[in-house]
Amino acid sequence: MSSEIELTKDNFKTEVLDSAVPVVVDFWATWCGPCKAIGPVLSELAAAYAGRAKIGKVNSEQQAELAGEYGVISIPTLIFFKNGQPVDQITGAVPKNVISKKLDALL
Repeated sequence: MSSEIELTKDNFKTEVLDSAVPVVVDFWATWCGPCKAIGPVLSELAAAYAGRAKIGKVNSEQQAELAGEYGVISIPTLIFFKNGQPVDQITGAVPKNVISKKLDALL
C-alpha cells in the first residue's frame, strides 16, 4: 500500500508547509519515463519513513501553478521540505540511497 499523498494547490499548505515532519515533494508527469522509474522507489520510501516523514506527489501538468511557484523546469524534481521551507532538491531519477540519505539528514 502506498502512503504517498497526492498534492494539489488546495492541500499543499496543510500537507507540506504546515507539516510537523519533513516532506519530499515529487514533481512528475504521466508521460515522463524517469518519473515512472522513480515512482516505485518513492512508494518504498513512503512506507519505510511512515510517521517520520511524508512523500507527496505533484502532477506538474495538472498543478502547473505549484510547479512554477517552486521553479520546477525539468522532471522528476524532488524538493525536500522541513518546517515548511524547501531545504534541498534533486532533479532526475536517482538511486533510492541518494534520496534516503537526504531524507535522513532532515530527521
